[in-house]
Amino acid sequence: QVQLVESGGDLVQPGGSLRLSCAASGFTLPEYSIGWFRQAPGKEREGVSCISKSDGSIYYADSVKGRFTISRDNAKNTFYLQMNNLKPEDTNVYYCAALILCGDYGLKAYVSWGQGTQVTVSS
Repeated sequence: QVQLVESGGDLVQPGGSLRLSCAASGFTLPEYSIGWFRQAPGKEREGVSCISKSDGSIYYADSVKGRFTISRDNAKNTFYLQMNNLKPEDTNVYYCAALILCGDYGLKAYVSWGQGTQVTVSS
């Protein structure tokens, strides 16, 4: 059974940094594309970043390019989202996900996702 558990969300001041972690079980990271999305209650899901299983290419939403970095540690079966220069508009619940598709179009065909971790950017 594919399971994902996020951690690392917190309250941080504008301009600050956070690193989110996603521990995967029930599969190994190379089996799927992996990524992060954010979604507030009652709002649409927004794909943030992903790594393609097929060629290792990386997608970033325009809103986070140059500030966020996705990475993976296959030995730990864990992947990460390093978030720098955080802005109040980054405030959201962040979810990690296993996907079928990751490309220039973003994240599609979700297999499973975690329970979410709250990121709040406020002074």
